[in-house]
Amino acid sequence: MRTSKVAARVLGNQRRIPRAVTALLIAPLILGPHLGGLMRARVNSDVPVAASIKISKGIAMNEKRSSPIQRSVQTASGRISYTEQGTGPVALFVHGVLLNGYLWRHQLEDLSGIRRCIAVDLLAHGDTEIAPDQDVSVTANAKMLKEFLDALNIDQVDLVGNDSGGGIAQIFAALYPERVRSLTLTDCDTHDNWPPEAFKPFLAMAAAGGLRGTLDAMLSDKSVYRSSQALGSAYEHPEQLSDDTIERYLRPLVRTEQRTRDLQRFLAAFDNKHTLAIEPRLKTLKAPTLIVWGTDDVYFDVKWSHWLAENIPGTRRRVEFSGARIFFPEERWEEFDRELRAHWQTAQRKAS
Repeated sequence: MRTSKVAARVLGNQRRIPRAVTALLIAPLILGPHLGGLMRARVNSDVPVAASIKISKGIAMNEKRSSPIQRSVQTASGRISYTEQGTGPVALFVHGVLLNGYLWRHQLEDLSGIRRCIAVDLLAHGDTEIAPDQDVSVTANAKMLKEFLDALNIDQVDLVGNDSGGGIAQIFAALYPERVRSLTLTDCDTHDNWPPEAFKPFLAMAAAGGLRGTLDAMLSDKSVYRSSQALGSAYEHPEQLSDDTIERYLRPLVRTEQRTRDLQRFLAAFDNKHTLAIEPRLKTLKAPTLIVWGTDDVYFDVKWSHWLAENIPGTRRRVEFSGARIFFPEERWEEFDRELRAHWQTAQRKAS
């Protein structure tokens, strides 16, 4: 396997974010020293299982200009929300906890000329609608992705995952290797490295019943979200994150009480037994694999990129982004997209 290291230098000074102590009612206990994951939730029950596709109103739908289109499709796991843009072979992007498909907006825009890019909202996230008793574990999410692709009549995808979405991508690839044309993993759940120590205070807070209050605090004062006591540690430059982006990530999680409960169930289901269970299959995965990691991630140390490279036979390239943190696909999207383009082109060339 060929291993390479990319060091990307970022110019400019990072200004400090003031601590909004009053907005964090029980800050140290609830949020801990770091907070690192992202997700969202919703419920729906007693809907017929059918491959019916619904296009949301008010979304730009000029196919000629390849504008992003928000859609949903019914599966056995629920009505799955997704955004797509572009034409060609399908690339499927999978986000992590607390976030949603909006994480991948830059990839959809930039890569739509060479791929039909689809960013899905996971179970208990975004606008995806699920029943109150729907399993929301990472394995259940991986199985949902298969149902999702079946509903859209998609045979194979270039699969891309980040954070807990990277763990879900590994499970999907291990269970359904024939559906994976290529795999790209960024800082994510791996082997037994999760939940990461820096995220455990957040899990404890959620288990103690403080999830809704914490989400409300971050929504009412966006500087709380950007602070090092909350999600600021997940970004290289949290001060550059817009209020609108934070709103798009968190608002769906508090839209109804059931959505917040679904998120709480997703958090409660965090258990590395899921990635350990598929490890034997992962070690036989031949799909061309790219691994891209940020060197300053406080949740997933760069050593785990080496673990993945050594244990996935299909690994073609391992890359490090100097100074990058877990959500670099959003912050360092131009560098990341260059890696994706090259990876897909190489995989396609060798397959033909």
